Amino acid sequence: MSTAEPPGIQVDGVSRAFGAVQAVAGLSLTAPQGQVTALVGPNGCGKSTLMLMLASLLAPDAGSIRILGHDPQVDTDATRRAVGWMPDQFGAWDSLQVAEVLEVMGRAYFLPRPQLRERIGVLLEQLDLASLARTPAHVLSRGQKQRLGLARALVHAPQVLILDEPASGLDPAARKRLLGIVRGFAADGGTVLVSSHILTELEEMADRVVFMDQGRQTGQASLQELAERPQRWRVRSLDASSLWRALDAAGVHRGRVHRTDPEPEGYAEVTLDLPDEKVAALLLADLVTHDGRIVGFGPAAGRLESAYLASEAARRQGAL
Repeated sequence: MSTAEPPGIQVDGVSRAFGAVQAVAGLSLTAPQGQVTALVGPNGCGKSTLMLMLASLLAPDAGSIRILGHDPQVDTDATRRAVGWMPDQFGAWDSLQVAEVLEVMGRAYFLPRPQLRERIGVLLEQLDLASLARTPAHVLSRGQKQRLGLARALVHAPQVLILDEPASGLDPAARKRLLGIVRGFAADGGTVLVSSHILTELEEMADRVVFMDQGRQTGQASLQELAERPQRWRVRSLDASSLWRALDAAGVHRGRVHRTDPEPEGYAEVTLDLPDEKVAALLLADLVTHDGRIVGFGPAAGRLESAYLASEAARRQGAL
């Protein structure tokens, strides 16, 4: 028998329909332990339906799901002990206070009271909810409810986190805190599957990405692999003539360069397509060497955003 650890999440040929609507259609994906896997796709592509099946809250019509080797439909208790599930909406329990929400959840997992009290205290501090511990959940802001939803998902110390739009409604400080918690969870060996439309922040969080469209997986890659794909880069200079001289000296054909129109006042700005980050680094060195007076140099869009915008799903009318 193999002694290799199973993936945190393994999905093989899973389908789920709601009447005539095929929400998920023969989808397969793997989310390894110790990594953050991002799930990216247009609205209505089946991401939330998939997550509900992974959390054992919805049964697939076909195919198989394994959470750390457990079948959610057969080993439901083991699956739910392993999974921390954060839906995109906080849900019920508005009549309870913040600390009571966590207590009820912890008791549902039969956590010993002393351990539960300690765990609640840690999570309240970690998610900046300590001052709101005795506040009724129904008066919380959207962002505060999101933080409470994450605390609720973490209360039983799961090994797998499934997060549906976790950054929605969070302010910049709370988003930074979320990033630290998710990255720390993966660094400790946990498995994270996260869905979000905020692709710039998802890029900071994720190790790998799975693209979905119309209920199917349409591609997957590591963030490093995305960095090695062609991408458009933006170059800004203090002076247009200095920039063009430097581009000529670096051997960049003018037909490859796209002017930004209108250019920002006091600056010259152009974009050009480059095959990967290594070539971009070499070009930047050349432009500086040839006194291009460069003040800005970077991707015109993030790696995830560029990859998604190049997909058929993004090009299709109404996908965004």
